[in-house]
Amino acid sequence: MIFTVGGIKGGTGKTTISTNLAVWLSQRGADVLLVDADEQESASDFTAWREETKKGQLGYTLVQLNGPTVRRQIEQLRPKYDHIVIDTGGRDTASQRAALFVSDVYLIPFAPRSYEIWTLSKVQALLSEIQGSRAIPLQVYSFLNNASTSTTALSSVGIISKTDSPLLAAVAKALRLMIGWSTKFNSSLSRRTSVASLLSAPRVSALFRKE
Repeated sequence: MIFTVGGIKGGTGKTTISTNLAVWLSQRGADVLLVDADEQESASDFTAWREETKKGQLGYTLVQLNGPTVRRQIEQLRPKYDHIVIDTGGRDTASQRAALFVSDVYLIPFAPRSYEIWTLSKVQALLSEIQGSRAIPLQVYSFLNNASTSTTALSSVGIISKTDSPLLAAVAKALRLMIGWSTKFNSSLSRRTSVASLLSAPRVSALFRKE
């Protein structure tokens, strides 16, 4: 399955979601390709830090792709991996559009601020254009990120759980855990690890076993 994590507003946590999703999928035994299609190359920076910390045991493969060639390259790489996660920039770029044409799922994190709400119409216009050019509709899911860990914020991910796809249902559960522990994001980046790794620590795992 090909996931694109995107949107047209920066600062919503797209790269954090992308990198942690790639790590999480790989920990489930999948062969994962993480595509850094963002000019800021934050996913590449994270991967370099992770490779140093993990002594080369990343758990996934990273490539950098930009522009319209993203579509062609992903089509060629698709048969070689179980899952592909594409991290795009916070703008309506050629890279993001190319990624959406070959993706199965589009994940759009939103921060609970007025600026993000104002971009909804632009996101809808982009999706209308993309969906009209696809033979198979793109599955689109949006959710709140960088939000309060209240049930109101976490419920925004709940809609994904209603899918018939076991993988997407599992992804929804993982996203709920990640967002529920959003304060761990900054800690995970500074320690060159993933939220999934922090969540698997004995102390944290014990908390989840009590639920």
